[in-house]
Amino acid sequence: MTIRIIPRLDIKGPNLVKGIHLEGLRVLGKPDQFARYYYETGADELIYQDAVASLYGRNNLLEIVSRTAREIFIPLCVGGGLRTVDDIRAVLRAGADKVAVNTAAIKNPELIRKAARMFGSSTIVVAIETIRQPDGRYLCYTDCGREETGVEAIGWAQRAAELGAGELLVTSVDREGTGKGFDLDLTRAIAATIGVPVIAHGGAGKMDDIHRVITEGKADAVAAASVLHYEAFRRFDTDEREFHSEGNISFLTSERGFSKVTLVSIPEIKEYLAECGVQVRLERRAV
Repeated sequence: MTIRIIPRLDIKGPNLVKGIHLEGLRVLGKPDQFARYYYETGADELIYQDAVASLYGRNNLLEIVSRTAREIFIPLCVGGGLRTVDDIRAVLRAGADKVAVNTAAIKNPELIRKAARMFGSSTIVVAIETIRQPDGRYLCYTDCGREETGVEAIGWAQRAAELGAGELLVTSVDREGTGKGFDLDLTRAIAATIGVPVIAHGGAGKMDDIHRVITEGKADAVAAASVLHYEAFRRFDTDEREFHSEGNISFLTSERGFSKVTLVSIPEIKEYLAECGVQVRLERRAV
């Protein structure tokens, strides 16, 4: 199986943002720049997540999705605020290839079955945001890891697959943005339980973390953000004046780095994985 490397872009308004534990979002730039760079350097897919969808009860990414789909020719998965089949249809019509559902799927699991039948299982990704409890259980959360559901994550993963989910995007909220490595126990437990691909997300801090979640955690794909975004950020000329009305821009004006991760590019990750015997697509693209 060819392992996919998938940048995840959290979007607030028109901007790419990044936080820790899905909170404390800081503006990093415009998603179009990052998406194009990732496409050119060999990303296998992109994930766009509306980071504030829970505040509005709807996904606000249609314009960004439409623009991206016209210029970048790899699969695009879009999540955040998708509550109904009509919401899913609108995002797909805008140019997305897949959708990621979390809150609505937990509240109404039949949405997974209905959407899979209507659009195909390969189109439906169930996103699982989970926090490890003191007793070792993993519970599902919604609204960017803020709302506890009481739903046990391993069992929910199995049920989501049975209902027709084509993939699972599994986020360890504990590890997300920390650079401390993936929760291998979580990923391995879910991968052993279901028969659909598992995308591991939350914790990548260096290339070995990605290698380990593939070989030890049994992930089929890896979604990464900080470890890629802060490397890409250095390549762009950013005028912070463009962002004054768009949230926390302190990082743009401070000239600071991000010490929690080792900055790496997609080609570097893929070359490292290939050297370790992991099958990946090695390609760069001209636009």
